[in-house]
Amino acid sequence: MPEQRGPSTLAVHGGEPEIRADRAIVAPVVLSSTYPFADTAELVAYMEGTHARPPEYARYGNPTVAATEAKLAALEGADAAVLMASGMAAITTTLFAMLKAGAHAVFTEDVYRKTRVFARETLARFGVEVDVVAPNVAAIEAALRPNTRVIFTETPTNPYLRVVDLPAVVALAKARRIKTIVDATFATPVNMQALRLGIDLVIHSTTKYLGGHNDIMGGAVIGKPSLVDAIRDQLGTLGAVADPFGAFLLSRGIKTLALRVERQNASAKAIAELLERHRAVAQVWYPMLPSHPDHAIAMRDLTGGGAVVSFELGGGLAAGTKLLDALEIPKLAASLGGVESLVEQPALMSYFEMTPDERAAIGIREGLVRLSVGIEDLADLVADLTRALDRL
Repeated sequence: MPEQRGPSTLAVHGGEPEIRADRAIVAPVVLSSTYPFADTAELVAYMEGTHARPPEYARYGNPTVAATEAKLAALEGADAAVLMASGMAAITTTLFAMLKAGAHAVFTEDVYRKTRVFARETLARFGVEVDVVAPNVAAIEAALRPNTRVIFTETPTNPYLRVVDLPAVVALAKARRIKTIVDATFATPVNMQALRLGIDLVIHSTTKYLGGHNDIMGGAVIGKPSLVDAIRDQLGTLGAVADPFGAFLLSRGIKTLALRVERQNASAKAIAELLERHRAVAQVWYPMLPSHPDHAIAMRDLTGGGAVVSFELGGGLAAGTKLLDALEIPKLAASLGGVESLVEQPALMSYFEMTPDERAAIGIREGLVRLSVGIEDLADLVADLTRALDRL
């Protein structure tokens, strides 16, 4: 499909054949664990690479999954994608494929918490050296070593929505032949095209915006075939494969991705501006606000700020609890990017086992609230939020 096609057109038609062999407009769900050969000659031709057909066993591929992978690749303007069972499966499988004992990797400190846990605890057990640094180019450059093989970052980050200067990171990496990976879950392919900025691999938790309906789990890695194929080979060993029905639901969800994200961009920005004006709110983090520390980079590299707005209440943890319990529309739940608005206090949801001092040491404020704005009517969300804030 031509590159000039817009995000909604790509979401609907990207990676799709003009006419399917069975004439169905929607890719069928293929529920099979094995795929027989017609005869030994076909088996030999397949093994020699002269005959194209589905893999012989579902751990190595599935037609429904492959159709969804083609759509994911089209969304990012890439030639290859591999879909897995979860976002964490995509992250861990990719890192296992790209790092070995004696290698060094740099992670930025706002990446997903379980990514940092995997880096510091699991990769370390396999002899991989890790540094976790501030999400800026100077900190990343200072951490680089002769044996650095991977720079892994996230943009926007969670929960403070920091926007890393990806072109500058790419320049650092290319000069040293280091591979760059970005978890772009918060950005979505609608708001940012990381591969076009020079990044080697893009990862998405498809559980979030791409699926969009809080009803599936999944993760995807997207990039050049040479890298994606190596990760796919690793997936065949580790086994965290995507299931066909989940892939079908993901493909269906993607078709409305651009519509949903455009709505979420507009609503979240309006809510962020409202929060900045309210007396109960001490600080707001949203990349499209001029007050955000990375606003200039966001305006250059993003087309929208996404659904997530993080803000700190002046009344601390108790004020956050009171606010969440007063809200009627957002559900108190983990995750983000779906059609339903969701809200949480990171101090209670993700970092409950830590003391306030321990949370403060890693930058998690007691009054921090993270709101993922859904596709409900903005007027209803504003009324609900204003009513709850006015009670503080």
